[in-house]
Amino acid sequence: MRSLHPRDTIRRSASPHEPGARFPTRTQYDLGVTADPLVATLAGIVGRTHLLTDPGKVVAYETDWTRRWQGRARCVARPADTGQVTAVLAACHEAGAPVVPQGGNTGLVGGSVPRDGEVVLNLTRLDELEPVDEAAAQVTVGAGATLAQVRAHVAPHGLDVGVDLAARDSATIGGMVATNAGGMHVLRHGPMRRQVVGVEAVLADGRVVRRLEGLVKDNTGYDLPGLLAGSEGTLGVITRVRLALVPAQRIRVTALLAVEGIKAALEILRHVRRIPSLEAAEIVWADGVSLVCRHTGRPPPFAEPHPAYLLIECGADDDPTEPLADALAQSHAVREAAVATDRSSRERLWAYRERHTEALNAAGVPHKLDVTLPLGTLAAFEQEVRRCVAEHRARPILFGHLGDGNLHVNVLGSPPDDHAVDDAVLRLAAAHGGSISAEHGIGVAKARWLHLTRGEADRAAMAAIKRALDPRGILNPGVIFSYKDQGGP
Repeated sequence: MRSLHPRDTIRRSASPHEPGARFPTRTQYDLGVTADPLVATLAGIVGRTHLLTDPGKVVAYETDWTRRWQGRARCVARPADTGQVTAVLAACHEAGAPVVPQGGNTGLVGGSVPRDGEVVLNLTRLDELEPVDEAAAQVTVGAGATLAQVRAHVAPHGLDVGVDLAARDSATIGGMVATNAGGMHVLRHGPMRRQVVGVEAVLADGRVVRRLEGLVKDNTGYDLPGLLAGSEGTLGVITRVRLALVPAQRIRVTALLAVEGIKAALEILRHVRRIPSLEAAEIVWADGVSLVCRHTGRPPPFAEPHPAYLLIECGADDDPTEPLADALAQSHAVREAAVATDRSSRERLWAYRERHTEALNAAGVPHKLDVTLPLGTLAAFEQEVRRCVAEHRARPILFGHLGDGNLHVNVLGSPPDDHAVDDAVLRLAAAHGGSISAEHGIGVAKARWLHLTRGEADRAAMAAIKRALDPRGILNPGVIFSYKDQGGP
């Protein structure tokens, strides 16, 4: 029988994930909170109601959106505020117990779910929305607030969040910062890191770093908020975020354009990129649109099918329809077009892009391999990656953010635990001068391939920072760095 308490079984010179480090079985969870001293301590911190050990309740926190990544949690702690996060981490640090920070659990690379008996630290109760600072166009929010909640909170002030995602109703601000989320508006506003002007975070041992003043100019030492953005919960647990906001656009126009393929879409992008109001340039292909239509029951976007579709959106105080039409008139690559200005019509066009993820999940357990490429190599990569996936007897469904070179390579038909197709796709992206991750992070899904786009000196520097801030390696072990890179097997 496995030990109830990993502190008694982990060799002190080893990582908590070294072979021989043992964690409770599911049956042992049923013995009750008091059977595990650490779990009893955590229950005293967050309250018994918010310390979950019951298998029926814990299971919802143990699997990611794709259903490809899952594991068993020692327990799920749901703190109410920064003070409780501090106490939880201090207790886990003292016990040498690994912790997986979790927000809305909308990640796609396995970084927000347990692997082997970690404590899941779910932050969705930290959802406070502080008053909007209109003069600075900033707001401070709890890490557990969802993107949709924050957007609704700032909208009456004529402001908006610069990043938008299809998962806006579930994705939390803390999780978006931790993964440096990108989304559809990177062309205009940049990724999540650019929206962050301050962070409050708890380090592995329970100490709090707090920079929430919102100072745009502050050259006092290292940029810790910038460092924590994109760190995927490996350096600290984000509890509050100070966001820079953007003006809400009064008028939006969305155009869905039928095109021959990615070369035609890039030719159109060359013209529309000059429009100051351009916010999004998304590409989808016929196979993905057909999948969405079958899943949702929606009709095809046009009477006749087309190889690919480019979705363009502009937003401004003055109607951007005419500038968009003028830019499109300069290109001969548009086969057919649908244009919408009212909200419901725009949402219907966006559905052909935004509902790809749910349609893919309904079709199977996909391998989610978002990559980014130089625009000049996108067309060649698209053709080669389709052949590459087909050679592995799997089905590729591609979509992406054309303007920043980010393609989401989704693979259906490959077993969830088969990494051969992942290896082939990620090596192909690196060979084309790209990155193995554009916006979802490295997680556990891509840790073994980090060396493809980060050299030895880069990896050593990152590992040194990890050791300095988390010397016992308890924060999200196995994420970004493989267990071997962290001193494990």
